Amino acid sequence: MKEEQMTTNNLPTFLLAGQIEINRMGYGAMQLTGKGVWGDAPNRNTAKEVLKTAVDAGVNFIDTADSYGPHTCEVLIQEALGQYYEKFVLATKGGLERPGPGQWIPNGRPEYIRGCIEGSLRRLKRDRIDLWQLHRIDPKVPVEETLGPVVDAVKAGKIRFVGLSEIDVEGIERAQKVVPIVSVQNMYNLGQRKWEDVVDYTAEKNIAFIPWFPLASGPDKMKDKIGALAKKYRATVAQIALAWLLKRAPNMVIIPGTSSVQHLKENLGAVNVELSDEDFAALSS
Repeated sequence: MKEEQMTTNNLPTFLLAGQIEINRMGYGAMQLTGKGVWGDAPNRNTAKEVLKTAVDAGVNFIDTADSYGPHTCEVLIQEALGQYYEKFVLATKGGLERPGPGQWIPNGRPEYIRGCIEGSLRRLKRDRIDLWQLHRIDPKVPVEETLGPVVDAVKAGKIRFVGLSEIDVEGIERAQKVVPIVSVQNMYNLGQRKWEDVVDYTAEKNIAFIPWFPLASGPDKMKDKIGALAKKYRATVAQIALAWLLKRAPNMVIIPGTSSVQHLKENLGAVNVELSDEDFAALSS
């Protein structure tokens, strides 16, 4: 990954780790799996088309995890985009076991984390992971122990940057004492704003905030409230919700996921919606 400007199509940008300028409209690959995030994509050709379309449209931040499938999503990304790795930052995650569809169990044991990292490198056919994120804190294992193999991988050049997921401010600061944290990925959208303090904290510290499920529960439950704004801006409800996230904080890097090329293009269109301060405030209240 070259340390240079890698932006196209006038997409808004963020300087990840103060080093790499990425587009704030990214793509999350979780939906490129079977039901319950289990098994391979039902239509692998369509899934590959979605990935290639995203990169062609200027998306240069793609997020996945070893637990998606499990493992199948990383393999799919390598097959579809392996030859384009220099065009985007690839983020993956580790630290969850998948005993079955819809089941997610944190495992922060150092030996398991070490295996997660090596497995991702192997499946992605990479010498180095651009951004490796701890998928969840394991309450049974001190985070300092969990991050031990991550520190080793950073020193060995196998991981460039490190992030966390579903973490509070105290947890971020604790982890920062072990390894620099450049991103936080928490559930956050118009309808779920539990992590407002984390958004503000990461913005202050210039840490990327990556909201997962950026559309979940928000647009559907608030459709009446934002329907008028969608009409005003000649946009879809989803585009308004994504535009709100982009305006919420300058460090917000959103990763709406879809298995449809049409929906992908719709999501990308959110960057053309510039909410006024008044309309932003109305949505935020």
